Amino acid sequence: MSAERCPAGLGITHQDFADCGWKEVLAKTERDGYLSMCLAFYAAAKQATEEGRQSHGKVLWLLGDACSMMLSPKSPSEPFRPFMGKKDLLETEIDFFAQIIDTIDDPWLKARLADLIWLNKQPHDVRFALVAIDSYRSVPLNTKTWVSGGRDCWGRAIGLTRMLKAGSGDRLKDMEKAIVSAFGSATCQDGFLGLWLAELLVNHGLAQDKKLHIAQRLEFLAREFDDEDDYPRARGFFKASAKRFKAAGDNAKSTEMTVAIAESFVKEARARITVDQPSHMAAVRFYEKAVQTYRTIPHSERPAHRVDERLKELHLCLSESGKKALDEMAVISSPSVNLSQTIEDAKNSVRGKSAIEALDAFTNLQPFIKVKELRDNVIKSNQQCPLQAIFPAAIMSRDGRVIARRSSMGFSDTPSENDEISIHAEMIRAHKRLVGMVVQGRILPALEVLQLEHRICEADFIYLASESPIVPIGRERLFGMALFDGYDYDFVTALHLLVPQIEHMVRFHLKSAGVKTTTLDGKGIETENGLSTLMDLPECETIFGEDLTFEIQALFCDAFGPNLRNELAHGLLDDKDCQTAYAVYAWWLGLKLVLNTFWNAARRSDGDDEEAAA
Repeated sequence: MSAERCPAGLGITHQDFADCGWKEVLAKTERDGYLSMCLAFYAAAKQATEEGRQSHGKVLWLLGDACSMMLSPKSPSEPFRPFMGKKDLLETEIDFFAQIIDTIDDPWLKARLADLIWLNKQPHDVRFALVAIDSYRSVPLNTKTWVSGGRDCWGRAIGLTRMLKAGSGDRLKDMEKAIVSAFGSATCQDGFLGLWLAELLVNHGLAQDKKLHIAQRLEFLAREFDDEDDYPRARGFFKASAKRFKAAGDNAKSTEMTVAIAESFVKEARARITVDQPSHMAAVRFYEKAVQTYRTIPHSERPAHRVDERLKELHLCLSESGKKALDEMAVISSPSVNLSQTIEDAKNSVRGKSAIEALDAFTNLQPFIKVKELRDNVIKSNQQCPLQAIFPAAIMSRDGRVIARRSSMGFSDTPSENDEISIHAEMIRAHKRLVGMVVQGRILPALEVLQLEHRICEADFIYLASESPIVPIGRERLFGMALFDGYDYDFVTALHLLVPQIEHMVRFHLKSAGVKTTTLDGKGIETENGLSTLMDLPECETIFGEDLTFEIQALFCDAFGPNLRNELAHGLLDDKDCQTAYAVYAWWLGLKLVLNTFWNAARRSDGDDEEAAA
């Protein structure tokens, strides 16, 4: 790693470390987790190298490389991944870390180096694992450090103690006490900290004897947020409280929390239509979420909370806001996108922004395809270049099977049925070309900058999915996991998680609109229809709009396109197929759906959004 930026074979010593100025570098750095440390070390290394201080430069490059490693506490066997394609650390570099570890007094740096030594130095020396644990758990449990990497630090510390078992002494009990204490002290001014600490305890099976206490404290904070009209935070705490009450065996309180979640959506819907510039479109989304939430309550528990009566009231509110939302649609427009913009333009669109602003820009790099314009362009192209439309064509699978046919096209003023098939096929082909350009020229370049500047974690994507009206209740975690995997460049996993959830999302919203989504055969067996059949239903365009309906068809279930749903369902996609431009675009489309509906329905102040997405 560092050898590529320093003379080959250059040796470094403990004295080089002492004299390189690493303490001064960290003292001048506004600490924002390991990323800020990495960039600061790299900048100092570059300066030292330019000044001819080669040994100091190599030390600083090496420290930057160590801090650039991305930590994933959920993977005990491979918790670190090299960032941005960097190579693994060399054995000599690990030995150097072992020489200097005892003289480091910065807990973040000491934890990282000790952990790398523990993982890489053979034979394993438990002393370094204990140093890593003690350094990680010295990171303060507050909101600022938590969103800057403290979450991963404490998660890794717990994971290491579990790995060492009795060899870690009383460290796990001490950490449990510290987390419970910090959780009990968390207030509304700490934002989501109380929720995050509760999740840390639950995810690691800690504080099992305090389930009821945790549930009650979460409820207390939720009601405080609700009283302050901070509905997104209130719902997050109510949801967590409902789960904790259920785990503690108090189903009645769990249902009470679910009712509170539903009513929080109602309150936010009303808030959106009682301001100076009301938005009934936003209100519709919140009313829909309230109805969805109430429907999750078991029938046996509904009478105690008048759930059925409340659903009837909300349907009336939903209908009224829906009618008024039609009048608002005329003033809503999507910004046009210049497809000739360069890769640098795409990078600049997300560069230097907060996490939530960068995600906003990223998901709006490209608008949905305009179906009417695409159709007109295809017809015009066929008229100008008739040879491409005269000859029929067959679409073949990778194993030589003919999976679709396109007939030749006539040129009458009114297209025939065969002409319509040809036009549709050309529209899908045009969409495939557009996908390739958008992915290579916009999505991947912007994603590179987005990931470099922001360490957004899986829990953040799950939160965004849980607040997005388009994500069905109960599928928030799967959607969030899929979106995070794509953000983490794991498009193989992202595609396998996301495609079934896209299909379920379509089916869910069709059913919610009263559309029949099943087929009854002659034997009286009723089966759910697949995505291809669902997307052919005329109600799809009413619910999802003409443009989005075409995007889903073209990408997931049309034989003239990549046909991702059917190819994946039948096991026809290999590793390379899951990393094509179509796979990347499918992930980006899922992210666009989730985040745009999230922002349209529940946009808060920039400060709140940044904290939620940090």
